[in-house]
Amino acid sequence: MDNFVKIDRFYVSKLFPKRSENSNKGTFGSVLNFAGSIYYPGAAFLSSIAALRAGCGLVRLATESSVIPIIASQTPDVTYIDLGTNEFGTIPKDAHKIVKEIKTPSAISVGCGLSALNPVKEFVIKLLKNYLESSVPIVIDADAINVLSMTDNPPIPLNSVITPHPLELSRLIKTDVETIQSDRLKWANYAASKLDCIVVLKGHNTIISIPNGNTFVNTTGTSALAHGGTGDILCGMIAGFAAQGMKLEDASILAVYLHGKAGEIAGRKLSEYSVLASDVLNYLPVAIREFF
Repeated sequence: MDNFVKIDRFYVSKLFPKRSENSNKGTFGSVLNFAGSIYYPGAAFLSSIAALRAGCGLVRLATESSVIPIIASQTPDVTYIDLGTNEFGTIPKDAHKIVKEIKTPSAISVGCGLSALNPVKEFVIKLLKNYLESSVPIVIDADAINVLSMTDNPPIPLNSVITPHPLELSRLIKTDVETIQSDRLKWANYAASKLDCIVVLKGHNTIISIPNGNTFVNTTGTSALAHGGTGDILCGMIAGFAAQGMKLEDASILAVYLHGKAGEIAGRKLSEYSVLASDVLNYLPVAIREFF
């Protein structure tokens, strides 16, 4: 691959958002995280805590009713918006009515563990259409990407990043996985241009492609990250950095690098065989501390 910027320690060291001693939780922004279902409460937990570990001041988890007591039993650090439920144990399609009453956050993340059943599909489409012209940074991940891939003329807001793995990107741009993997740089750039949003193509040497043609390739990571839930952590991290006022491009670059570094540290401590997504989350502060 050529014509890209290598994301290394020197590059990301300049990106960290400044932190003032004269501050409060409002100083560092809030993330509104649409995540979780009865099937995937862990995705809601991982993405929410990752946003906090990245340094944002507050996370509001907007989720299906039954997810709230599950997450609340695991952490006291998240606040909640109950979007209701349905017979499937997912966010109901009319939950967008509740969203209209929510104060605009500093950043939004949507998709982790939502499922892609029809009620969720309707909700996600209405949610994204509501923010089409908004400047609020939005991280679109997992099931929200799957919803977009099932939608003609998918609504992608102005200030958005999508974070697909190769299979999710293949569904979105109607190209098979083998073709994408044969030239990841080409297809990440194609997707960024076609969809007019930042694309974070996950995998070995994760690629970040910007619609203006700028491309970045990550240098951290390990097979220890090849576990369910690590993508939810990356989603939360990007939103957490963006909430602090970082440009979405820089937030994506910093999050991708530190996510890979946390995986490397966890792999050294625990072995690459045994690392869980929650271990990556726990070693994220260690990865950040290396810069301070």
